[in-house]
Amino acid sequence: MVLRIFSSQSLALLLLLLTALQLSGCAVSPRLKPSDQPSVAGKTFVITGASSGFGRGVALRLAALQGDVVLAACRTAVLEELAAQIREAGGSALVVTTDVSKPADIQGLAQAAIERFGSIDVWINNAAVGALGRFEDVPVEDHARVVDVNLKGVIYGSHAAMRQFRTQGFGTLVNVGSVESEIPLAYHASYAATKGGVMNLGAAIAEEIRLSGSETISVATVMPWAVSVATVMPWAVDTPFWQHAANYTGGTPRMAAMDAPEQVVEAVAWVSLNPRKRLPVGWKARGAVISHSLFPSLTERIAANIAHRWQIEKAPPAPPTTGSLYKPMQSGTGVEGGVRERMEREEAAREQSK
Repeated sequence: MVLRIFSSQSLALLLLLLTALQLSGCAVSPRLKPSDQPSVAGKTFVITGASSGFGRGVALRLAALQGDVVLAACRTAVLEELAAQIREAGGSALVVTTDVSKPADIQGLAQAAIERFGSIDVWINNAAVGALGRFEDVPVEDHARVVDVNLKGVIYGSHAAMRQFRTQGFGTLVNVGSVESEIPLAYHASYAATKGGVMNLGAAIAEEIRLSGSETISVATVMPWAVSVATVMPWAVDTPFWQHAANYTGGTPRMAAMDAPEQVVEAVAWVSLNPRKRLPVGWKARGAVISHSLFPSLTERIAANIAHRWQIEKAPPAPPTTGSLYKPMQSGTGVEGGVRERMEREEAAREQSK
């Protein structure tokens, strides 16, 4: 059995490498350039989950190119600090305290953006929470809260955005999914379920756009756009998400081979100007998606084995917590979460204790 598992892991890793190499020649390079500033300047970008992680990074990136950013999250003081930082650098920012699980808050967010800037060019649904643990060990109310934020919140945001885009005749909707939109991961059940929903929501909206005649994107070329929708699919990334997640695994939140957040920040900012129906970010995400399309059961088995090893077998003990599911945490306000550095310390201590 050990040999079979090892062989499967080796095969999957080899497949990921081969597919990544195969894709590298034709994959887009999702990174903004200084020449993109005229395309960003003066446009209005609504960003949920802007207080940390991808949302904070995207806000800073777009504001640096003179975009008008509308910052939405629950942590008002953190958003005000971010807005002050943007204004000091010469950018324009509006803070709107928002719980994305509340439709009234989303409507208020859209209205505030329109009242301040006149229109919404890009709406980025980024806010998300997680609950780690065996499915039956995670309280059902925690699963429900993950759905409220990650899926219902994206539905509410997408609905408000699409109504505004139809009214004004243009706009881009960017939903932040995950590689788990394609490959559900053990101990992430409700999170994976919501991210699968986010991907399918975006695909359905994209088809409605096409059928209505508003689509302006061909397979090979991005034309001047009217209404577009894109889903961004990152690999596991080192952001405060892990610190904020509810955790019932018995160990510190972690995952193997995490990416740095910068490439995802760049990808989200880039796709807001260059819409793609689905955009896996980085060679690992691209390889995993292709691997899953070719060998779904094998890919899911290997992903589960890796998650089990790193989260259950190797993680130092940690008490159960609801994280930031119900109440915002004061800590974890950066773009990066420091998870990789913590894991290095934990692994070093583990080796010394042997």
